[in-house]
Amino acid sequence: MPQFEDIASFPSQLFWLLVCLVVLFVVVSRFAIPRLADIMEKRQKMIDDDLEQAERLQAQTESAIAVYEAALVEARTAAQASIRSVSEKSAQEAERRTSEVNSRLANQIREGEARINTLREQALSNIRSVAADVATGIVSRLAGLTSVPQARLEKAVEDAIKEN
Repeated sequence: MPQFEDIASFPSQLFWLLVCLVVLFVVVSRFAIPRLADIMEKRQKMIDDDLEQAERLQAQTESAIAVYEAALVEARTAAQASIRSVSEKSAQEAERRTSEVNSRLANQIREGEARINTLREQALSNIRSVAADVATGIVSRLAGLTSVPQARLEKAVEDAIKEN
């Protein structure tokens, strides 16, 4: 390289190298570094703002989740209370209907038993008179009697009914 062949030009080259470095330093320190510092400061402020907003949103999200969970618990409690209420009402209605049916059946049973007893009494009274008539007919035919004491035959029929 030709600049290295002549030693006499070294001091002037060093001078201009030093002048260029000083000018470069002044330009960089006055213009580039403040701009870079400003850009980095804005970037850091933006990052801090984003982190602050993220924390705010996280707090709002947690608050919304807490409200949602509270509403969910309240809804579940209300649903369980409603289910219990409906279940109790259904049980009461079933109990009421069962008691109505039981009382109706008890009345029908009592009425049926009363009718059966009435019919039994009528049948027994009819049996007594029929048995007395049959006994009168049998005694009159077997003994050949035309007149049989009715009171005696009725007492004999009554005694026979009591034995059985």
